[in-house]
Amino acid sequence: MTTRDDARRGAATTRPDGLRLGSGRGDADRDVARASAGLSLPEKLYAARERKGVDLYRAERDTKIRARYLAALEQGEYGELQGDVYTKGFLRNYATYLGLDPEEVIAQWRRERGGAPVAKTVISVPKPIAQPRPGLQFSPGVVVAALLTIVIAAMGVWLGVQVMRFAKPPTLAVTSPREATLELTQDATSYTLAGTSIPGATISVELAGGTRQTSADSTGAWTMPVDVRRGRNEFKVDATDPDTGKHAEDPVMIVITVPFREIEAPTFSVDQPADGTTFENGAIPVSGTASNAKEITITAAYDGPVAGAPAPGPKSSGAPARPAAPAAITVPVGDDGKWDTGDNPLQLTTGRWSITTTASSDQGKSASRTIHVAVAYKGVNLVVAIKGGPAWIKVWVDGKIDPTVGRAGRTYPAGSVLTFSGKDSVEVRTGSSGATTFSLNGQSLGALGKRGIPETWLFQPPAAPALTQHQ
Repeated sequence: MTTRDDARRGAATTRPDGLRLGSGRGDADRDVARASAGLSLPEKLYAARERKGVDLYRAERDTKIRARYLAALEQGEYGELQGDVYTKGFLRNYATYLGLDPEEVIAQWRRERGGAPVAKTVISVPKPIAQPRPGLQFSPGVVVAALLTIVIAAMGVWLGVQVMRFAKPPTLAVTSPREATLELTQDATSYTLAGTSIPGATISVELAGGTRQTSADSTGAWTMPVDVRRGRNEFKVDATDPDTGKHAEDPVMIVITVPFREIEAPTFSVDQPADGTTFENGAIPVSGTASNAKEITITAAYDGPVAGAPAPGPKSSGAPARPAAPAAITVPVGDDGKWDTGDNPLQLTTGRWSITTTASSDQGKSASRTIHVAVAYKGVNLVVAIKGGPAWIKVWVDGKIDPTVGRAGRTYPAGSVLTFSGKDSVEVRTGSSGATTFSLNGQSLGALGKRGIPETWLFQPPAAPALTQHQ
């Protein structure tokens, strides 16, 4: 039996005084209220809706409350609702719609619930359906723009790399020796330098006698064997980038020392002149090699005339005078152990000579050697030296222009030494007679005129030098 039937049956109940309830509308409402007084809230709501004669869907349209929430109220399933606030709101609106007292309905809900909070139901709001994104569309313009962007980016990266390469010098490190100075044993004759740089770098090592080069391998490693001699050996190591030409920011200086034996004397050799050589002019170069020596001193002593020549004697006898010995020449020993007289050859006159070379060391030790040479002049051998300032000269050898000087002549700076040889004569035109000195067949004549005065001198032994008007 439904609540609605109970309400109808209650409405027809006969009062004790014999009158039937519900004989009027107001009386009927009071009778219904008294009949539903014992109903639970869900039953009261259901009975009120039945009495109103509407179904849940009509109530949903009228109250704007979902039918499933209205059904939950009528069934007492408050957990289906969204919490106490929503429950009270729904009850208040639904009670007003059904003609019930909202405050009484809320009060009965609280009593029946016993003060326990209704569990909140989390409502997941559905997300709106997003319109699918359109797929990528590659038009010719998009493709061209993408390619141009890639090309420009690649060029930018390439230019950046090139700028960095050209701006940055190559690195350089020497790993052997690890220190800038190194001392080897007395018997050491070579050492291998090693280090690192950029791949393909050109490694230059400046050493005594020149510069040597090698290349770093693909990992940047490099090695170079070098010769060492007794004493101090200096090596300047540099690296060059073959693509940019840039040198290392800080070249490395390496000093390797090979100690001398304390009792070791200098050793040396004379490469020229050879012992017993006969020369046709007196400008004799002297050279050789030495070790444990810092300088070589060269002296010459007259031994006598060559075969067939008159012996020197007093001036009153008419015989040629005994030639004076030339001044001693001292030359340094190079880092490579070589020494020579260079542009200052030993000047000797006709005769037999003893040439003595003496090597001296820093420890005060010395060693000497003597060789013998002969000078037998043939023709004219003239040495022209420019001293005290530049001088212009023009030279004829046996009556012809000397090709080394030229038809117009040449101006030579102070310190220049020139040698001319002829069969019969050598003629020299000088723009400054006082700055031009002469040595004829080993005989020093000095300057024959005054500085700044142009003169022409003819040398045709055995006659004395003579002034001419040749220009």
